[in-house]
Amino acid sequence: MNLEIRQISFGSNEYKMEVALRSKILREPLGLQFTQAELEQDIHDTHIGIFQDSVLKGCLILSGLDVHAVKMRQVAVDNDFQGQGLGKKLVQFAEKFARDLGYNQIKLNARVAVVPFYEALNYVAYDEPMLEVTIPHRKMQKSL
Repeated sequence: MNLEIRQISFGSNEYKMEVALRSKILREPLGLQFTQAELEQDIHDTHIGIFQDSVLKGCLILSGLDVHAVKMRQVAVDNDFQGQGLGKKLVQFAEKFARDLGYNQIKLNARVAVVPFYEALNYVAYDEPMLEVTIPHRKMQKSL
């Protein structure tokens, strides 16, 4: 499997593939869609994708919170490729990317169903479960 992990430019064709994948994996199963306002905010963030032969298989977004912390969000891997380690590779790449930018902490809100995935990557849950996009989430963080 020929994999490449790289940054995605906002507004590019790869970005359009990213939005389609995020929608398919994260929103459509909940009966939700992205609003135009949500997508317009993407211009301020760092978008990272994992590609196999130029086809996007997974993605995530990094949003700066302050000079020390970045938030990882909208992590999505195509259903046909889940369980093959692509999500792990994507998260590890994002951690190094954030560390290279000078961040020393990553925070995220994980769907309760995927908390074990993040725990296996040394993320720690804190605070009580909360509802986000209609389903339970846990706040998690990791020092870089």
